[in-house]
Amino acid sequence: MLRSDVMVPFSVLDLSPVVKGGTPAQAFRNTLDLARHAERWGYTRFWLAEHHNMPGIASSATAVLIAHVAGGTTTIRVGSGGVMLPNHAPLVIAEQFGTLESLYPGRIDLGLGRAPGTDAVTTRALRRDPFAAAESFPDDVAELRGYFAPARPGQAVRAVPGAGLNVPIWLLGSSLYSAQLAAFMGLPFAFASHFAPDYLLAALDAYRGGFRPSEQLAAPHAMPTLNVIAADSDEEARRLFRSLQQQFVNVRRGMPSRLQPPDEVDESTWTDEDRFALGRIIKYSVVGGPAAVRAGLEQFIRMTGADELMITAHIHDHAARLRSFEIAAEVRS
Repeated sequence: MLRSDVMVPFSVLDLSPVVKGGTPAQAFRNTLDLARHAERWGYTRFWLAEHHNMPGIASSATAVLIAHVAGGTTTIRVGSGGVMLPNHAPLVIAEQFGTLESLYPGRIDLGLGRAPGTDAVTTRALRRDPFAAAESFPDDVAELRGYFAPARPGQAVRAVPGAGLNVPIWLLGSSLYSAQLAAFMGLPFAFASHFAPDYLLAALDAYRGGFRPSEQLAAPHAMPTLNVIAADSDEEARRLFRSLQQQFVNVRRGMPSRLQPPDEVDESTWTDEDRFALGRIIKYSVVGGPAAVRAGLEQFIRMTGADELMITAHIHDHAARLRSFEIAAEVRS
């Protein structure tokens, strides 16, 4: 059990990983199964992330998958971690999440990111100008929030459904910019420390120091994300971790792939540059048996002062992935 002074809610970030030898259809079944288990284990939220042209990630149509998960669960909050707003018109997102909130009232979160969630070539295929879209991000967030406000007399464009619905908006990021914008707008903030650790503490300080209360949120609420690979022994957890390490090596080399089985990972092929990059990119990872996981979670929560913790786990074997999230829930309880 975690110490009482570091007890915070736990949530799940899932990317519907497609494993070697698997299919997106199987990934979607596993996602729903994980969400149902997470609900029983007491997790607060289950978020899905928008990525494109990534062979190992099936959550590209994020709103569709949120509907699938929300429809198969009953109490856990389901949302985006996040929707990459530069890829979409704000009105479209307002309508999609207004629809989700209408179907599953009180259970939908809308996390927004500024990055395209893909490479430059795919960004062009999405018909987006990444530079213009990123620059307009604050205006797009404000426009989106406006569509959820009660409709005004004479308002020419309304989100139907969407207007007047309480869909909590979060800002996601890995930089000081996102932290400062979340603070300025008075929104909850989630930091992507599971793959972009460099600005974690500085961003949290900027967010808390600059926070301005809003109608949605009276005080800052920060939720960093952490890789947690847990197993019944430290050795087994380290073995499972190799799949995630190899996935990041492949991305770094410009060869994204499906999630490989850990026993097929050949660490001797990693260069010194690969190892250095792994040490930096997935710096914030807790890997081990229950005791090591408890200690690692306590240390991370104390370090960040997290109000809530979002956990992600890229593990090839679905049963092992379930067990990892179960152990994290057990050590919290």
